[in-house]
Amino acid sequence: MKVYGRNTVTLLALLGALLALPGHPLRGAAPEGSRSAGRNRVLVPHRAWPCGMPEGIPAPEEGVPVLEAQLLLGTVHDLGRTPYGQRKVLVVEGGTVSGARIRGSVMPGGLDLQLEFPGGMEIEEILVLRTGDGKYIYMWGAGTAADPGDVRMVPAFEAPNDSAYAWLNRGTYAARRTVDEAAGKMTIAVFDVSAVVAGGQDKDPVRVTKPEGLPDQPRDYRKAGPEEERGAMLIDENVTLGPTQMVGPAGDRVRNIIPITGGSVSGRIRGKVLPGGADYQNLASPPTIDARYLWQTEEGEVILVRNGGTMNRLAPTFEVRVDGPYAWLNGGRYLSSSPRMGQGGVALTFYETKR
Repeated sequence: MKVYGRNTVTLLALLGALLALPGHPLRGAAPEGSRSAGRNRVLVPHRAWPCGMPEGIPAPEEGVPVLEAQLLLGTVHDLGRTPYGQRKVLVVEGGTVSGARIRGSVMPGGLDLQLEFPGGMEIEEILVLRTGDGKYIYMWGAGTAADPGDVRMVPAFEAPNDSAYAWLNRGTYAARRTVDEAAGKMTIAVFDVSAVVAGGQDKDPVRVTKPEGLPDQPRDYRKAGPEEERGAMLIDENVTLGPTQMVGPAGDRVRNIIPITGGSVSGRIRGKVLPGGADYQNLASPPTIDARYLWQTEEGEVILVRNGGTMNRLAPTFEVRVDGPYAWLNGGRYLSSSPRMGQGGVALTFYETKR
């Protein structure tokens, strides 16, 4: 047996203490895929992206299991650094849904809009579920993370009021989002946390922070002002569409989804409409549309497009990397024509706004 002198023992003890310090350069890194230390604490979103739970999102697993969606991912579009952070768009090719009270599939074309910045991550998830008996359910979720190993979402559902799934419209939910990009898979595990939220909040929560001066991404589409008028033409687009996915009356909305499957763009921007996303219509009075989708230019730049409003007052907005040739789109104001019949779908014209 080797015997150490007193000085050697003291040195080894000091070295051991240093290695145990969090963040010390000699300390071994946590293994990839290990669980976040704050996984069981309440997660407080940034004030600008409150996710429907501004006081904090509890650990989803503390609630009652509702459903699990196993998603197959198609193309992952890395847009680069946009005005709001590092943007990725994950397009969902399909998947399955299972739970004690619901079984079915996830329709192709769903969008997972992921935004990363120093201090955290924000997620917007838009999916359409189809139950085993043929009902469509609209699922929208806002999510956030202070640690990429602990991504939580607050999903909301719009299920037909006259269906066996209307109970989904009334719950308070939190979800765990797990992504394996290499395998092309995502899991969203949803829990009812009504009792957890009612029971109080963590005294030592984890908080999502943002760098000072970083603009906040918008939650809603831009609403055109009454003084805005059409100026010079920006683009013409032809958007091809898939079969309508009608939810019908759900809560206080009448949801209708028209999937976007492709198309073309011409004018000051030339390229194509990528498959994925949809026109998420609310047919309650007054009817509105909220189209979310992607363009790809002839040069290969990917542009995130949103065109929303009432049918005769649509205002498109764009998100694209700030160091690319189309960065000027980020700060502009634009108007859109109403949809008209196009080849395999609808045609629209976008205009600059007169100043």
